[in-house]
Amino acid sequence: MSVPLLQIQSLSAGYPQRGILPHEVVHPFTTQIHPGTVTCLIGPNGAGKSTLLTTIAGMQKPLHGHVLLEGADIHQMSITARAKRLSVVLTQKMEVGLFTGYALVAMGRHPYTGLMGKLTGQDHDVIRRSIDWVGAGQLADRPFNQMSDGERQKILIARALAQEPNLLILDEPTAYLDLPRRVECMALLRDLALRTGCAVLLSTHDLDLALRCADQMWLLPYTGQVQVGLPEDLVLSGAFESAFHSTSVSFDRMTGAFHLPEKRSKVAVLEGEGTHFVWTKRALERQGYEVLTARQPHTPVIRVDPADEPHWQIINDETCVECHSVDALLVNLRNH
Repeated sequence: MSVPLLQIQSLSAGYPQRGILPHEVVHPFTTQIHPGTVTCLIGPNGAGKSTLLTTIAGMQKPLHGHVLLEGADIHQMSITARAKRLSVVLTQKMEVGLFTGYALVAMGRHPYTGLMGKLTGQDHDVIRRSIDWVGAGQLADRPFNQMSDGERQKILIARALAQEPNLLILDEPTAYLDLPRRVECMALLRDLALRTGCAVLLSTHDLDLALRCADQMWLLPYTGQVQVGLPEDLVLSGAFESAFHSTSVSFDRMTGAFHLPEKRSKVAVLEGEGTHFVWTKRALERQGYEVLTARQPHTPVIRVDPADEPHWQIINDETCVECHSVDALLVNLRNH
């Protein structure tokens, strides 16, 4: 294992309060982040994820403990020294007028350009490389305010990369993106960590993507006690059920997803395999069926045949009805 890039030492985060004890939202915890890895911070709204990230980034003082980046305390660094080692992409939408994508990425060179802000040939090389790394070459000459949310996020990540950081911190980078762009963004960050050796620390509500992409996960519940581990270990330990405990949803360890509680008032046997089987099962459960895989007396059997032209058979006592869509299947079940 490589030498840790970031060391969290008994760190607690929150807000000082005049005349009384500080309001601590994140209790002391200790962990490490290594180069070239992705760490995802997961937790319910209001648990303190943004507070923790801004504290680690040096934008807010810790209540207790230390954050060491390459062995140096982040909170003791100058702003310029810190900007050369880490970069931050926040959730808030930016309005930057008529700046082009290239001009905005160029702002990431501010720690290196001095008071005059003059860009050298080397600076332009870094800017172009950063744009290429995020696949935003076609956005370089476009005004930022004419870009989609997904395109803007690429430019903002490129700007952060132009700082040539060893640590990239992002606060909910997929917050305003549709599903395909969220997947694309997480895949991009994973690729950048592997390609550049930069460590990526991000908060997200995309649990499924985090479980698939994270090398390490920080789980922050309302109690404020961060739990650190591999995604798989946290799932198997029951940590997710505890962190997101609610009467309205439940976490399924088998699928790694949240489910609405549903009363199973009907029973059906489902036979088959593959994609059609999985989606048929989901549809039946949504309609209140308990789905079995072994035949039971007086229980309808639904057989999925994913042939060239997929169809479904409902076998009930002496009858057999054939359907050619999930919709038709559910209609026939309701009518029998």
